[in-house]
Amino acid sequence: MFDWMAWLPKNASTYGGDVDAIFAIIYWGTLAWLVASLGVFGAFLVLYRRGRGRRAAYVTGDRFREMAWILVPCAVVLALDLWVDWRGAPAWAKVKGQMPPADLTIQVTGRQFYWDVLYPGPDGEFGTADDRRFSNEIHVPVGRTVRLLLRSEDVIHSFFAPNLRFKQDAVPGRLTGGWFEATTPGVYELPCAELCGVAHSIMNGRLHVHTPDDYEAWVRQQWPAATTARSESQG
Repeated sequence: MFDWMAWLPKNASTYGGDVDAIFAIIYWGTLAWLVASLGVFGAFLVLYRRGRGRRAAYVTGDRFREMAWILVPCAVVLALDLWVDWRGAPAWAKVKGQMPPADLTIQVTGRQFYWDVLYPGPDGEFGTADDRRFSNEIHVPVGRTVRLLLRSEDVIHSFFAPNLRFKQDAVPGRLTGGWFEATTPGVYELPCAELCGVAHSIMNGRLHVHTPDDYEAWVRQQWPAATTARSESQG
């Protein structure tokens, strides 16, 4: 069976299915409306085509049956829009309205033209000696809730993770953010989705989603002293 959603990037987050369901409602509704509109236009072209001895009618639009051709479609479009809003409200609340407890918090700053990524280190606090900074590179474990704190140092950027169905603007002077939980290990793109200058097209990072063991190995590489101390204390 044809999967019409196959053109979308492969979903790799817990709430990606909810977002895709809204896409499905919008696209199927739009397709149905397109077919209906073209069908009406096609029927009118045949029924009211120019013919010998037939004069064109001047429609003033002041009778209800004439105004109905405007009012009824407007009512249908409004109903469809309200239906999309109603169906999309739970997904919006899940993605934007609810912030589950984070297993990992990362600060991402948009700069022309790269993502400046800051990890708080083993102490879990930003602004301390064990912070680690990376450029265009984020590493997270699969199956863990990750919170992003987004900033911008110059212009408006938009942090976009297509496979996670995550998109959030980074605005100068404001702290924004969001969360995600990746479900599938892999390497995914992190483009900027807001035109931010002449080199906007090259502003593209990488999200590395690791298995738990691989992520722990990556952490040991970045903070070897803290990892050793932790192992000794546990021993």
